[in-house]
Amino acid sequence: MTAKVSLALAAIAGVLVAAVALGEMVVTRQGRPDRVTVLYWEKWTGSEGEEMRKVVDAFNRSQDRIFVHYLSISGVDSKTMLATAGGNPPDVAGLWGNNVTKFADANALTDLSQMATDAGLTSDYYIKGYWDMLVYRGGLWALPSTPATVAMHVNPDLVPAKYNTKETFPQTFEDLDKMVDEVTQQKDGKLLVAGFLPGEPGWWHWAWGYWFGGSVVDGDKITIDTPENLRAFQWIESYGKRFGNTAVQSFQSGFGNFSSPQDAFMTGKVASEEHGVYKANYIRIYNPKMHWFAVPFPHPADRKDLAGRSILDQDVLMIPRGAKHPKEAFEFIRFVQRQDVMEGLCSAHGKNSPLQKVSEAFFKNHPNKEIRLFDSLARNPQSFHVPKIGVYAQISDELTNVFQEISAGQKSAKQALKDAQTRLDTQWEVYKSQVLTK
Repeated sequence: MTAKVSLALAAIAGVLVAAVALGEMVVTRQGRPDRVTVLYWEKWTGSEGEEMRKVVDAFNRSQDRIFVHYLSISGVDSKTMLATAGGNPPDVAGLWGNNVTKFADANALTDLSQMATDAGLTSDYYIKGYWDMLVYRGGLWALPSTPATVAMHVNPDLVPAKYNTKETFPQTFEDLDKMVDEVTQQKDGKLLVAGFLPGEPGWWHWAWGYWFGGSVVDGDKITIDTPENLRAFQWIESYGKRFGNTAVQSFQSGFGNFSSPQDAFMTGKVASEEHGVYKANYIRIYNPKMHWFAVPFPHPADRKDLAGRSILDQDVLMIPRGAKHPKEAFEFIRFVQRQDVMEGLCSAHGKNSPLQKVSEAFFKNHPNKEIRLFDSLARNPQSFHVPKIGVYAQISDELTNVFQEISAGQKSAKQALKDAQTRLDTQWEVYKSQVLTK
C-alpha cells in the first residue's frame, strides 16, 4: 500500500469517526426520564420549523406518556438514510414525498399500513392523489404533514385588460403564447419584462411533459423520449427562439431568490409564473400591496381533458426501519393527522389540506386568498405527482439538464431528450440490478 493511499484511507477513517460521533450527539434522546422519548428529525427551519414545533409542544401537553424531542436537521434525507443503515435512526423523520419510493426500495422504512388502519387513517380520509404518493409495493410508508399544489400566478397590472381577470386569462398554451408576445418588453436585444418564462422559478422540469399529456414513467419503463414530452420541450425551446437564448438567460440571472424582495414575480419582471400554494406567504411578507390572482396552469388547445390539473407535492412523516419506539412515534404522527391539527399547520404554512374533509373556517381564515382554487386542483383526478420510481432523482436531474441544454441553444429538444433517455435507461437497469433484486 502506497503512502498516498494510506493517507487517503486515514483521512476517510477520520471523517467516518467524526460523522459517527456527530451522529451519536444528534441521536441522543435528550427527553424526559418519566416519558418515552420519541426523536423527531425535521427539515424545516425558520417560521415553518417553529410552526411544527408548536404542534410538537401541543402533542407533548396532550398526554403524559410520550415526549417528542424535535430537531431541525440539515440534509435530513441523507442523514436519515445513513442513520437507518447504521441502526440508530430517529423515530420520526420529516422528509419529502419524493423520498418515499427510494427509501422503501432500500428497506429503510416501517410499513404503517396496520397502524394506520387501526387508527382509522385509511384512503378515504385523504385526497386521493396525496394518498397515492405514499402507497408503494403493497405498503404505506408515510403520512402527510403539509401538501401543496401548483397554479399559474398572475400580476393583472402587467397584462392587457383583456387578460387581467381570472375569467379571461389564457387557459391554453397557445393563448398564453399570444399574451406573452403582447406583454414581453425588449430593448437593444435585452429583456426588460417577460409575460411568462418556463425557467421561473424552474423547479419542476420533470413535469413539463405531464402538462401536455405525457409522463416520465410507464409501468416498468422510463418514458422520456415520447411525442408528448417532445412537444412540451419544443414549446420551451420556442422561448429561446423568440426572445434569444442569451437574452433569456441574462434576464433570469438577475432574478432574486423566490423568498426575497427581489423575487422576479414580486418585482414585476415577469407577469405570470408557475408556482405553489405557498407563494402567497412570500407575497404577503415582501410585497403585501401587490395585486395578483391564481388560475389553473394552461393546457394544450387540443387537450381540453387536461384542463384544471396540477402538480401534487407534499411533506411527509415517516418511521425509519429500526426506530426504537415505532408505536409511540405513530401516536405523534396520528396526532398530526387530526383535522384541527392538520388545518392549523397547513394554514400556518400557507398550504392546502391533504384531507378529504376540510372545515369552512379553514377556507375563511386561510392567509392565501386563492386557497379554494388550490384545494380544487388537488382534488382533480387529472392532477399528478412525482413518479413512484427509485430513480426519480436521476430523472429530475436529467430533465433539468435537458431544460438547460435547450434553453442555452446547445441541443435541440429532440436530441436532448434522446440523449437523456439513453442515460436514464442505463441508470435504471443498474438500479434494478443493485437495489430491486436484493
